[in-house]
Amino acid sequence: MFWFDAVLLGVLEGLTEFLPVSSTGHLILLGAWLGHQSEAAKTLDIVIQLGAVLAVVVYFRERLAVTVRGIVRRDPDSLRLALALAVAFFPAALVGLLFHKAIKAYLFGPGPVAVALIVGGILMVAVEAVRRRRPDQGAPRLEDVTLRRSVAIGFAQCFALWPGASRSMTTIVGGQLSGLSTAAAAEFSFLLAIPTLGSATIFDLAKNGRALLEAPGGPAALGVGLAVSFAVALLVIAVFLRYLKRYGLAPFGWYRIALGAVVLWLWLASRSAPAEAGAAAERPAAPRDVAAAEAGSAHGDHPSRP
Repeated sequence: MFWFDAVLLGVLEGLTEFLPVSSTGHLILLGAWLGHQSEAAKTLDIVIQLGAVLAVVVYFRERLAVTVRGIVRRDPDSLRLALALAVAFFPAALVGLLFHKAIKAYLFGPGPVAVALIVGGILMVAVEAVRRRRPDQGAPRLEDVTLRRSVAIGFAQCFALWPGASRSMTTIVGGQLSGLSTAAAAEFSFLLAIPTLGSATIFDLAKNGRALLEAPGGPAALGVGLAVSFAVALLVIAVFLRYLKRYGLAPFGWYRIALGAVVLWLWLASRSAPAEAGAAAERPAAPRDVAAAEAGSAHGDHPSRP
């Protein structure tokens, strides 16, 4: 595991964590291209998210400080936001805890990622098309995240456990469908990343961190990846929020569909190639080839003879 690989992973994580295109899916595809198959590499794909979490904390530090002070003072808006984050966090945390091994074993591959990219992209394009026909663009403030809306976002986030679905996509679209504006849904999605990604990172690091730290170059790769993902994610958050207010999610949906189609085609081609090679190897020799072999044998051209 080289430091240059960690730089690539950190840049990709920072770019895609808060865009609705699936950071985990992109990291899996990059890891497959780089030839990463070890448990240490898979753990790095998850733990590197901690850099993006720290970027959220830094970017929303004033909002978080106000919320913490409000909770201490029993401010209703702060208490409502804290409860909404806790409720939205719980469903995915429970499902992820129960099916962590199965998800890593069966869904961390190009095929499942491609399917999730395409399905999520179609959903995003469809939701944006419907929303543009409506004059009401939804509740604009974080304080408008009610208990009902946080439950809807929480269940939507469960689908993000499928790599390629995208945590930000499922939570933003879930917020939109529950009646929030795109900007409010995105801000809530960013804040929800703190407990969601933070707990996933800590859980995987506690479970598989030893494999990562004992791998050759593992500690250096972890440090470089975290630093790069933090710096890139901090820039992306600010740009993405401004972008959403003007253009919405549809462009990201079309990108997902195109990328998913390419990955699915390459994946299917790679699976069919070995099968065709195996079939060719097992195919019986043509009669002319058999005759030639027999003729050679009659003249003493057999490998077991002198």
